[in-house]
Amino acid sequence: MRHAPHPHWLKSSFSGDGGNNCIELAATRNSGISLRESESPATAVTTNRTALRALLRHIKARSTEPFHS
Repeated sequence: MRHAPHPHWLKSSFSGDGGNNCIELAATRNSGISLRESESPATAVTTNRTALRALLRHIKARSTEPFHS
């Protein structure tokens, strides 16, 4: 990801053209990563690469388990 004054938001290739139903990522000036929901683009959370990597690993590991509500 490149660092720009205004975030360059990237949409997942898994999102397709289904409208506003995805998570978008953008690099920040201080080497962080911002995430936002495409339906609410004014709200974003920022984290670091290490924390995002840990989150994604956790999600991937649990994606094979059945969902229980």
